[in-house]
Amino acid sequence: MPEQVVLAYSGGLDTSIIIPWLKENYSYDVIAMVGDVGQGDDIEAVVEKAYATGAAKVVVEDLREEFLAGYVFPALKAGAVYEHKYLLGTSLARPLIAKHQVEVALREGATALAHGCTGKGNDQVRFELAYQALAPHLKVIAPWREWELKSREDCLDYAERHDIPVAASREKIHSRDRNLWHISHEGGELEDAGNAPLFTTWQLTRSPQEAPDREEQVKIGFEHGIPVSVNKLEMDPVSLLELLNEIAGRNAIGRIDLVENRFVGIKSRGCYETPGGTLLLAAHRELEALCLERDLMHFKQQIALKYAELVYFGLWFTPLREALDAFVESTQKDVTGSVILSLYKGNVSIASRQSEHSLYRTDLAAFTMGDSYDQKDAAGFIRILGLPSRSRCQARMEVAK
Repeated sequence: MPEQVVLAYSGGLDTSIIIPWLKENYSYDVIAMVGDVGQGDDIEAVVEKAYATGAAKVVVEDLREEFLAGYVFPALKAGAVYEHKYLLGTSLARPLIAKHQVEVALREGATALAHGCTGKGNDQVRFELAYQALAPHLKVIAPWREWELKSREDCLDYAERHDIPVAASREKIHSRDRNLWHISHEGGELEDAGNAPLFTTWQLTRSPQEAPDREEQVKIGFEHGIPVSVNKLEMDPVSLLELLNEIAGRNAIGRIDLVENRFVGIKSRGCYETPGGTLLLAAHRELEALCLERDLMHFKQQIALKYAELVYFGLWFTPLREALDAFVESTQKDVTGSVILSLYKGNVSIASRQSEHSLYRTDLAAFTMGDSYDQKDAAGFIRILGLPSRSRCQARMEVAK
C-alpha cells in the first residue's frame, strides 16, 4: 500500500497542481485536507476538484468557530497589530489549518505533510513551525522549494498539461487569501509600491465614494474582552463577525495598504480588508481605556507588539504565546460593557462607551473641583518627582563654577 501524504488543500492553482506532482514525484496517495475558515468557497466544488486532480481522499474540516474563538479573539484581546496596520488575518489562520492537517495525518496513518507555500513567503514558516511543534516525526514536503516551476505562468502551463482547469486562474492578476477575519491581495499592480490599488482590487468593502451619505451607528457588547452582541442582539462568533463585516464593508471601513517586513527579510506590499475586525479592535480599545488601570494598560501595549510579532512569525505553538495569553486573559476580567461606534465613509468615531467596571470618575475628571482630590497635594508630589532633576541641575551648576 502506498504511503500517504496530507496536503493542506485550497483548490487554488498551487495546491491543484501539487496533487499530481506529489503522485508523480513521490508515489504517495494524497489526502487533501480542506480547512473551512470562512473563505467563501463552494466547498463541494473544491472537493470535486481535488478528486478530479488525483486525490485519494478529501477531508473537510469546518474550522470557522474555532478560528474565531481560539485564534482571532485571543489576538483581539491582546490588541495584536503587526507594523501598525495588519490585523493578522492570514497569520492567525495558518496554525489552525496546520494543526488540523496534523490531526488528519495522525488519524489516517499518513507519513508526510505537504503545503503549497512558496520558499520566500511567511506561510511556509507558519505551517512548518506548527508541524514541528505538533508532529516532528512527520516528513514535510514543500514543492515550491523542490520543483523547477518558477512562476505563476509555469504553474498554469503545468496545469494545462495535466488537464487541470485553469481558465479562471489565467484571468486573475492577484493572489488572494480570504477567511472570516479578512482578505489579502498581492500581485498585479500591487507589486509596484508606487502604484495605487485598482478600483477592482477591493472585494469586501465599498469605496468612500460609494458608501452611504449618512452616518451609521453600531453598538458592540463585550464580556471579559470577547465580543458577544451587536446592537443588543447576542450572537455566536461566526454570525457576529459576518454581520460586522457587512456593516463595516458598506461604510468603506477596513482597508489598508501596507509595505511589510516578511519574516524571511523581504519587504512585500499587500492590501488587506478587515472590515468587521477594524470595528472590533476600535471598540475593544475604547472599552479597555475605560476599564484598565494605567500601568496595566501601558504594559499591555508592549505585550500587544510582541504578541503580533509571534503570530506573524508563526510562533503560535510556543510556551511564550501561551504565557502571553495567560497574562492577557488576566487583564480582561473587567473588560465588560458596550461601545457605540459611528461609521461614515471609511471613518470610525466613538459615540459612547459604558461599563459597570469603568474606572472613569466624573468627580475626579471634571473641571469642577470637589472633595475627592486636594489640589494642594500635587505640590509635594511634583517636588518628589522633580528631585532627580533638581539634583542634576545643582551638580552641573557647581561644576560650572
